[in-house]
Amino acid sequence: MDSLENMRAKPTVANLSARGAGRPIFMHSNPNHLYQMIYGAISTGEIRSEHEARSSMLDRIEAMAASKAKMLPQADASRYGEFVQGFDDINGLRERLDGVADHLRRFAPSVDEGYSRPEFETDWHDRLLDLGVSALKAGITNVLTVGSGRGEIFGSWKGLGIDQQGHNLGHMKQPDNPIWIKIRQYNCRMLVKLIEQLESVPEGSGTMMDHTLIVYTSNNADKQHTNGANWPVMLLGDCGGAYRTGCFSQIEGRRPINALYTSILRTAGVEVDRFNMTEKMAAKFDTGRGPLREILA
Repeated sequence: MDSLENMRAKPTVANLSARGAGRPIFMHSNPNHLYQMIYGAISTGEIRSEHEARSSMLDRIEAMAASKAKMLPQADASRYGEFVQGFDDINGLRERLDGVADHLRRFAPSVDEGYSRPEFETDWHDRLLDLGVSALKAGITNVLTVGSGRGEIFGSWKGLGIDQQGHNLGHMKQPDNPIWIKIRQYNCRMLVKLIEQLESVPEGSGTMMDHTLIVYTSNNADKQHTNGANWPVMLLGDCGGAYRTGCFSQIEGRRPINALYTSILRTAGVEVDRFNMTEKMAAKFDTGRGPLREILA
């Protein structure tokens, strides 16, 4: 979620998600680019033409990037290889999606003027959510990240009648502030839409929502310039019975936000005791080990 100017200028950013240490995942801010990537093969007209042109360009860029890597010193080649791998991932995904075009037609959102002629940034926010939900329902991904401000300091909600944006919003007093009430109500409407869409998809003996966990939280704990001592988190869904629901949990002791991520990894089948924390750091900041027992069923 950002201003239209920023989302147009930087349609992808790599600030909020990763697939491993030093391996960021790019997040999409322009729904037109994301639609082309996912549904370009089943589109017609201008969208199809742009998809084919972009695909050809990315193929050439990957080939050029790979050839240049051979001339780099070993120390630089590894880091450069991550960039080359990124193009390989994009091109590989496009080829896989092209191969399941008939399946994708069932889930592709309709394209309206909110894509090409957005009045406010919230028009793009809404359509990015639609695309994310469609990707979940189509089985393209199992994980969706929606980031306010894209991990930077430039969040914008002019579509809600809010003129202030970016860093200044974080310095405002938040309790009972009508600006923040509008933002959080908007976020909650997005949450409700996501939940209702997942509840509409049968999965196993229940629905897709029955096997999902939604984590709603802040990337900055409880306030601007926080020390992270108080970090509210709302968990929606129980991910197939893995999490407690319908309750308020106060975490005892000194457990950092890293322990929440450890818990999520454990329920995803990854056997780790810590996330992004050495034993030396844990001795100072974490009085426990492993997942947060207070939130697990």
